[in-house]
Amino acid sequence: MYKNIVVEEKNKINIITINRPKQLNALNKDTIEELHKAIKLSEENLNIGVIILTGAGEKSFVAGADIKEFADFTISQGGNLAKKGQELLFSYIENCSKPIIAAINGFALGGGLELAMCSHIRVASSNARMGLPEVSLGVIPGYGGTQRLAQLVGRGKANEMVFTAGMIKADEALRLGLVNHVVEYDRLMEKTEGIALSILNNSGSAIASAIKSINASYKEGVNGFDTEVEEFGKCFGTSDFKEGTKAFLEKRKPNFRK
Repeated sequence: MYKNIVVEEKNKINIITINRPKQLNALNKDTIEELHKAIKLSEENLNIGVIILTGAGEKSFVAGADIKEFADFTISQGGNLAKKGQELLFSYIENCSKPIIAAINGFALGGGLELAMCSHIRVASSNARMGLPEVSLGVIPGYGGTQRLAQLVGRGKANEMVFTAGMIKADEALRLGLVNHVVEYDRLMEKTEGIALSILNNSGSAIASAIKSINASYKEGVNGFDTEVEEFGKCFGTSDFKEGTKAFLEKRKPNFRK
């Protein structure tokens, strides 16, 4: 079904592995399309509650975009590349109604860091190295990197990382708030799956509303408080709300997913 990724279902979690280790899991057009398809199918699958993205091997999560695919592009082709990529994958991930966790194993550079940043939660191995080196190629990050990096680490540090094209280590990424957790490589998936299992204890419909509400504050022309009020109200009409409040009153754990 896929040539560039591997999908494994485990405990209501879909683990999607970018599987191009010889290319350090670089993102090409086909891989972006396969990731979109796999995430869309995961979102539609009622048996899946959380999605994990990772890369094959210890060296690299995603080492960037596949430069040879666009080295001879024109201005309009370059613009279309960024626009389509953001719509098909990066913004799609950010707005996915199911939580997506990036398990960052090794290099997350360029499009790889952009892929991690659009995920809802990031866990890094201690050997991870992150950066946006695009200006060293005469271009800028085109898959939301200039926007999301500044949101996560602040404008000043984002400017420094983009302008210098440098890499930072996992411990600095943690200090900056770029990642949520750092663990040794051999504990990366254990830690990531542990977070996923904690998420699965809770209401999927409420989490979808939370994702929409949190994202709203970063969208131009959208009042995040208004979105929160609207989504809060919608929760009262869900079966999860009925089950959650009933379980609380009965002093038992709720059973949100069958």
